[in-house]
Amino acid sequence: MEPKVSIIMGSTSDLKVMEAAAQFLDEMEIPYEINALSAHRTPDRVMEFAAQAAARGIRVIIAGAGGAAHLPGVVAAMTILPVIGVPVKSSNSMDGWDSVLSILQMPAGIPVATVALDGARNAAILATQILATGQPEIAAKLEKFKKELATKIEKANQELAAVKFPFKTN
Repeated sequence: MEPKVSIIMGSTSDLKVMEAAAQFLDEMEIPYEINALSAHRTPDRVMEFAAQAAARGIRVIIAGAGGAAHLPGVVAAMTILPVIGVPVKSSNSMDGWDSVLSILQMPAGIPVATVALDGARNAAILATQILATGQPEIAAKLEKFKKELATKIEKANQELAAVKFPFKTN
């Protein structure tokens, strides 16, 4: 089984956030790999990874990083693969804003799709949607997932109907 998605993070301290991406890809039965790569501490490994990812069969990269959060942008600069950035609120973060802005504010020509702070699950959903454009079996799994989301909201509305407040009209 060859990986189609690569989940990378600046350090293993980001795993508590990034594991949500792995869990979703497991649910969708999409093969993936997970590695720690640091744009600052292992720049040569990052360059090697980015240069070889497409040839190894990777189709989407999910890159999580905290603090200065350069990893997603550095990787995006070195590959034509879609890169989805996950800003991580790290121990040295300024409430996560440094990570969000570092990933979000990329220069023209080097896009990084950016999800919410600590939003690794949404990154995996987006990666799955990208893969589904050419793979009907993945698209079918996403259709089922989206229907399950709608069912949860319908159930929530049924439960809300039973909640009573003096001026509630429904």
